[in-house]
Amino acid sequence: MDKEIRMRAEGVNFFYGSRPALKDVNLEIYRNQVTAIIGPSGCGKSTFIRLLNRMNDMVPKSRLEGRIFLDGDDIHDPETDVVDIRRRVGMVFQKPNPFPKSIFENIKYGLEINGMRDKSVIEDKVVDSLKKAALWEEVKGRLYDSALRLSGGQQQRLCIARCLAVEPEVILFDEPCASLDPISTARIEELLMELKQEYTIVIVTHNMQQAARVSGNTAFFLLGEIVEFGKTQDIFTKPRDSRTEAYITGRFG
Repeated sequence: MDKEIRMRAEGVNFFYGSRPALKDVNLEIYRNQVTAIIGPSGCGKSTFIRLLNRMNDMVPKSRLEGRIFLDGDDIHDPETDVVDIRRRVGMVFQKPNPFPKSIFENIKYGLEINGMRDKSVIEDKVVDSLKKAALWEEVKGRLYDSALRLSGGQQQRLCIARCLAVEPEVILFDEPCASLDPISTARIEELLMELKQEYTIVIVTHNMQQAARVSGNTAFFLLGEIVEFGKTQDIFTKPRDSRTEAYITGRFG
């Protein structure tokens, strides 16, 4: 596999029962870049990224055809450690979902689940993760306050910090700003631009301006298929497919 390609989907079809949700999806996700996935509601965006860390394994009567690779290894191989895949490919959801625990314990929990016991190492990791998530300066004096007392934007950055603490290689963001105000959204976008220096990022977004601002490559999904994939600037300024142009100019979706 090309060393610049971190993940790759090959001939992916996915079914909920007998209903097809994805059809022949082929996509390359590049190292240290932000890849945006855009498209109207119900087009398969979230279904696809949940395949990238095997979250769809938990959906009853679902079925995958095709293969998905992480650094050249098939993540759905029977020998694959699913827990390890979910550590290496972290996920941040649409709605902030902090645990009903303190800010400190939210991050500590994931570290302990992954076998870390050294208290000083855990403390260092908590601080480092909060700094990477651009939250440390706002919470350093109240680490033992409930995470539920943070604002929505702060809660989302805490969820990002919680993800970063276990040292993922790829981070999936599923509409991470959908429930946030414009100021919080801008902070998350700035953070994405910083995080791509260290991580490979995939973001699902309805917000095309957001995709244009933060991503290097964009995939346009429609009815479970990829209509077009390429450099974000090209997708938004000179799309090759008339359906892409219709979507980005607001004629549907």
